[in-house]
Amino acid sequence: MKKLIIQFFSWWNGQTWGTRFFTWRNGELVGHDQFGNQYYRQKNGSKRWVIYKGLAEPSLIPAGWHGWMHHRTDEIPSESNYQAKDWELAHQPNLTGTAGAYRPKGSLLKGAQRDEVTGDYQAWSPES
Repeated sequence: MKKLIIQFFSWWNGQTWGTRFFTWRNGELVGHDQFGNQYYRQKNGSKRWVIYKGLAEPSLIPAGWHGWMHHRTDEIPSESNYQAKDWELAHQPNLTGTAGAYRPKGSLLKGAQRDEVTGDYQAWSPES
C-alpha cells in the first residue's frame, strides 16, 4: 500500500502513474544500463525518456545513454557495445552538504589558511 501511495504522489522515487500510462501506451523499451535504469523511446521515435531505478538522479545516466537521450546519436548503447572513452569519468554522487564536499583553501571547514590578498584589486568607492 505504501509503494502505491508513493507512486501516486511522487516523481522522485521512480515513475508516476502518468508516466507509467504514457510508457505503456506509447513507449518501446530499448535498453538498460548498469544502474538498472530503463530507457524508452516513443514508437514514432520522436521522444526518449528514462525510468530510474529508485531515486531519480540524472547524474546516474552513463555517457553513452546521455548522448542517446539527447538525440546526439541514434546508436543505442546496449546494441552497439558502447565503450566509454578514457576521459569519461564514472558516476560520482553529488557530495554537497556532506563531509566529502569540495572545500576550497581558506574555507572555515577545511582549516587551512587562505593566501593573502594581492594588490591587483581595488574596491570601488563613490568618490572615484
